[in-house]
Amino acid sequence: MTALLIVAGLGSALVSGILLAFSLAVMPALASQPASSAAALMNRINVVIVAPLFMVLLFGTAVATVAAAVTAVLEPGIPASLVVLAAVLYVGGCVGVTVVVNVPLNNRLAARDDVWPEFLLRWTRWNHVRVLAGVASSILLLAAGVAQ
Repeated sequence: MTALLIVAGLGSALVSGILLAFSLAVMPALASQPASSAAALMNRINVVIVAPLFMVLLFGTAVATVAAAVTAVLEPGIPASLVVLAAVLYVGGCVGVTVVVNVPLNNRLAARDDVWPEFLLRWTRWNHVRVLAGVASSILLLAAGVAQ
């Protein structure tokens, strides 16, 4: 179980760090550019980010957090509530928001770059949600590992 908590917690922290870089640097840098240039660059970033390593991190961490939650519920002595909450936060707040909000926004931007101002605002706000959910998940997984 310790290894599973480490993998899930590290994965959540890594994904959160990538998303945080977008919130702190990428999106503000794009916001300072002309809309057409910013939209074109964001479209390129959206193609590049769908790389095997990032996909394994994003979705593999979801599998690890769910596996950790199931294991925590089944094994005595593991703070199941912390691990289950961590899984819900990561799967819902990182992966769910990505699939339901950020990817559709990316697709809309790819189809029409004249939506850039609205895209920038909505995408960034929801990215902040993903960051907070991932960080909270990492903290809860770490706390569960310490408590076991």
